[in-house]
Amino acid sequence: MCGIVGAVAQRNITPILIEGLRRLEYRGYDSCGVALHVDGRLQRSRSTARVAELEAQVASTGLAGFTGIAHTRWATHGAPSSGNAHPHFSPSSSDARIALVHNGIIENHEELRDELRALGYVFESQTDTEVIAHLIDHMYAGDLFDSVQQAVKRLDGAYAIAVFCRDEPHRVVGARQGSPLIVGVGQGENFLASDPMALAGVTDQIIYLEEGDVVDLQLQRCWIVDAGGKAVQRTVRTVHAHTGAAELGPYRHYMQKEIFEQPSAIANTLQGIDAIMPELFGDGAHGIFQQIDSVLILACGTSYYAGMTAKYWIESIAKIPVSVEIASEYRYRDSVPSRRALVVTISQSGETADTLAALKHARALGMEHTLTICNVATSAMVRECALAFITRAGVEVGVASTKAFTTQLAALFLLALTLAQVKGRLPEASEADYLKQIRHLPVAIAAVLALEPQIIAWSEDFARKENALFLGRGLHYPIALEGALKLKEISYIHAEAYPAGELKHGPLALVTEQMPVVTIAPNDALIEKLKSNMQEVRARGGQLYVFADSDSRVKPGEGLHVIRMPGHYGQLSPILHVVALQLLAYHTALARGTDVDKPRNLAKSVTVE
Repeated sequence: MCGIVGAVAQRNITPILIEGLRRLEYRGYDSCGVALHVDGRLQRSRSTARVAELEAQVASTGLAGFTGIAHTRWATHGAPSSGNAHPHFSPSSSDARIALVHNGIIENHEELRDELRALGYVFESQTDTEVIAHLIDHMYAGDLFDSVQQAVKRLDGAYAIAVFCRDEPHRVVGARQGSPLIVGVGQGENFLASDPMALAGVTDQIIYLEEGDVVDLQLQRCWIVDAGGKAVQRTVRTVHAHTGAAELGPYRHYMQKEIFEQPSAIANTLQGIDAIMPELFGDGAHGIFQQIDSVLILACGTSYYAGMTAKYWIESIAKIPVSVEIASEYRYRDSVPSRRALVVTISQSGETADTLAALKHARALGMEHTLTICNVATSAMVRECALAFITRAGVEVGVASTKAFTTQLAALFLLALTLAQVKGRLPEASEADYLKQIRHLPVAIAAVLALEPQIIAWSEDFARKENALFLGRGLHYPIALEGALKLKEISYIHAEAYPAGELKHGPLALVTEQMPVVTIAPNDALIEKLKSNMQEVRARGGQLYVFADSDSRVKPGEGLHVIRMPGHYGQLSPILHVVALQLLAYHTALARGTDVDKPRNLAKSVTVE
């Protein structure tokens, strides 16, 4: 979640650190800070405002240096405050020796805090991070690299840290366990960051640190040891971060931009796919797909709803049973493993901590047939899985996922077709029809985006509400869940989603004139059942807002508002309907004046459990 940038150079690195934070702000924005080595002392500036305010503070004080670290925080331990903001110093005094920033959660921080207090350390924050700074200071005996190696052996939990020392002015040390950290290699200078995007324009030579690695950065040296303390060489990759993709252009918010990028994002994801073939998912996919007899999908949040949609597709088209698990729950229960299951993880970033942990748990249970659907080719998820399909959504900055979700759906639909083909359950005529529909998706989504003016009119009604229900049936039920999630994430309206048939089993008690009920009404086999559910709402005075396919014969009336979607799009209909729900959430949040791209209490990349 949080963002880290660090550097050791022979030039003033303050602008590099601040610009890096700006690019990582979507990962956490409760507070931010920067610390530098200045004239033999550690100096820092911290803020509970956004990075722009920190930049102004730094400019007003003239803070500059050749060695330093910076951080943007998503709060876990301790409320957002200047005292809890990173970087943290040790000792906590004007003559501090150690400066440190940290992503992750230290699970044994209370035990370590008691131990360090007994040694005389004073804690000025409620964070688990300050424990690490004091622990490193306690173990410091003249070599920062050695003291960090000793300290991390005492830590339980997940962490990525960057630390530097007053007494070693041209050195930054980093370490990672369960949280991403990369090294940027320069000429006579080196860098640390949570994400290569933070270093775009500075260096494109990137090293992805492995679990347990500790790295020593100096001006002319980058030295890495593994969890056992053995010196290792990690591959230096050329990574071109997408700086241009992170520019707003004519849009008001990144979320709006990313909603409207979906036709091109899906076109990019499907580019070059002229036939269904296992090799789309990696070398060896055909052999693995032949062996499997079931699918286990592991994901969180929006990606979990993508997995729920995929269950309908895979079971309907490929006739293979599918289980979908919330990754954060899966490894904490007794499950029944199957060595013939295909374990599919879904993650935009490929660094989602709960999903990575669930994947490792599944593998520990003997399930080695693994595949990830991911937007980042260099991520931990891709490295951990035997197979991968890389979506080409591009950089997604808005915290509420849009184009990452629809490209995941496109990839999962391809997976359903591929599994069906390998199992001999995809006739050539059906394959041709599906491919034709897939290729037409960008045009069909553009037609949905053209409905924006009508959706804006609805949003003005929604902006005055505090609760909403979303209804869907069959493979549109997960889309109803995603629509409710989008609305609550960015507008702060309480929203729930149900299979429409469940309405009379409890949720109907909530229906009044003040409860808008959003209904997804595709012209499929369940449309008449859905109309009956809608009548249940109307009979109780509820207000229905229906996204109806143009051929579904749902007519507007008293308490029944209808927006006509394109004609029914078959199995791919969920991808069209979710775009309309994204627009509804976006414009409702806009009308309520919330921070669309950076909703309260949330962050983009969830790298803590």
